[in-house]
Amino acid sequence: MIDAFLALNRENESQLWPLDERALRVMLAHAYLASVADDASAMLIAFDERAPYESPNFAWFRERYPRFVYVDRVAVARHARGRGLGRRLYEELIAKARADGHTILCAELYSAPPNRESEAFHAAMGFREVGRAHLAERGKSVSYVVRDL
Repeated sequence: MIDAFLALNRENESQLWPLDERALRVMLAHAYLASVADDASAMLIAFDERAPYESPNFAWFRERYPRFVYVDRVAVARHARGRGLGRRLYEELIAKARADGHTILCAELYSAPPNRESEAFHAAMGFREVGRAHLAERGKSVSYVVRDL
């Protein structure tokens, strides 16, 4: 599983953020849900509001929402896009979050440079924008999105 997460993260690093094995193991230890598709062609890592997670995007949601599930990263291998794998991972997360009494799912999307595929995917999944930020240390801007559960 570790190898699959790292490989998918590397392939999609321009739209995620670099991740080494040590950092990944820490993330997985605190994840609300960490999933990899059966064929290792898609992955998702999410945290709830209680996670001891240091991220400016996670902090943004924590300051505004008392209870939530935050998708930190979701990625699908290039060769596997368009097969509904991302949607299936999100549906698994949504079912778990609802069962646990959560009412909101959060994520951020790169807006500069834009990630049109992610924007379209999240819009189709029912997310709406609730804020924006520029992350100077990362040289990127983000759009904060939420979806009611």
